[in-house]
Amino acid sequence: MEIPRPLAAPLAVVPVPLIEGAVRLMFSSLLKRHPALFERLGEHKAKRFAFRPSDLPLVFLVEPARPVISVIRRPADPPADAAVEGPLFLLLALLEGRCDADALFFSRALTVVGDMEAMLALRNALDGSEIDLPRDLGAAAGPVAPLVSRTAAAIRRRALSGETVAWS
Repeated sequence: MEIPRPLAAPLAVVPVPLIEGAVRLMFSSLLKRHPALFERLGEHKAKRFAFRPSDLPLVFLVEPARPVISVIRRPADPPADAAVEGPLFLLLALLEGRCDADALFFSRALTVVGDMEAMLALRNALDGSEIDLPRDLGAAAGPVAPLVSRTAAAIRRRALSGETVAWS
């Protein structure tokens, strides 16, 4: 499922620092719950990874060595060692290890460019990390954790219900 244009369009005008602040908060929370995530990258930890949601006017650049995530508005394209492009919900499903990345790549639902060895190392690190975004984001939401977790799980279920790829 792609994010509908009317929902994605406001991201073209919302100030990037505001978006980046929210993204960095979620990223930080995720790293607290999965502190060894980037250690599994080995020699690829110093690489820069770009995630380009095809349905959003944004690019997310992850630098595991620092660790930091940056948000860049398209059409700018930050230099990266490896990049993956596809609909946001598929990229998030990859983050959680919920889909067969090879099948998505060969079906052309995702495009991967750059250092394939680094991207494979990242995929392997993610596959072994047991990330569950609704659970992990809910854990950072304090007293509204149950609401955040249920809402995020419902969005994920709805977004991925029409996909034909193999889900775990």
